Amino acid sequence: MTSERRRALVVRGGCDGSRPVQTTNLFLPFLREHGFEVLVEDSLEVYEDDDLLLATDLIVQCWRQGDITFGETAGLIAAVRAGTGFAGWHGGVVDAFRDDLDYQLMTGGKFVMHPPDPGPHRVHLAPDHADHPVIAGLDDFDVDTDLCWTLNDPLNNVLATVTVDPDDTRHRPAAIPAVWTRTWGKGRVFVSTVGRDPHDFTSPYVRTLTERGLLWASR
Repeated sequence: MTSERRRALVVRGGCDGSRPVQTTNLFLPFLREHGFEVLVEDSLEVYEDDDLLLATDLIVQCWRQGDITFGETAGLIAAVRAGTGFAGWHGGVVDAFRDDLDYQLMTGGKFVMHPPDPGPHRVHLAPDHADHPVIAGLDDFDVDTDLCWTLNDPLNNVLATVTVDPDDTRHRPAAIPAVWTRTWGKGRVFVSTVGRDPHDFTSPYVRTLTERGLLWASR
């Protein structure tokens, strides 16, 4: 545990498909153990509280779909550009606020679809980033959860990919970014599409890279 107190803001809600309460609850003890004072909010209005956001070191968001106002987006993006970290997983980040292009530019990715019934599949870690603190010391691993096809910003530092196999439409395999980091202004952004419900985080690989991503993104 670090002696320096930091603030983490957990913003959760929207469609229940990403289990916003159950999954974020898994990480609250971890954040507190690592020196964060944790504030949990179930309304996007908190993104318009400029003073609170500027005093926040890490925003953890799990908010699938839904709508966000111009003011809420502007407040969130301004905070990240000023140095507040932003992190999250699966639809809670990449399937949030589908019509908001400014939000998508900040996060670096947008959910498109789940390829039909991929079954268990492998998460491939990027050898070029093997020393990155989010994945250092980890190996490729298998998961049995939703596979996300996303559109991605080339400015992302892609730490892991998943492979979509060819079919009648796609005539060759496609490597889709699954975990990435990026900076937006002075702020750090961590996104993982791996892990939707609490069971997915029983995998030590998924749990470890997610926890590391939260710490990496924090101011």
